[in-house]
Amino acid sequence: MNKALMQDLLKLPAAERREIAQELLESLEESDLPPLTPEQMEEIDRRLEEHRRDPSTAIPWEEVRDRLRARFK
Repeated sequence: MNKALMQDLLKLPAAERREIAQELLESLEESDLPPLTPEQMEEIDRRLEEHRRDPSTAIPWEEVRDRLRARFK
């Protein structure tokens, strides 16, 4: 990693650093990501089964996103 570049990036305002981090994450292919742990897979399976039993409990992504943004401003 280019240390000078990293030092420059860390000097940016938090909002710009977040935007860069998001863009970097979105640039990764699924194969670039680490595999899920068995515990993570179990949790995904549990949540999927819970949703299948009662899909009415689902919350639209836009609502979740808005709640998170409001909570972590």
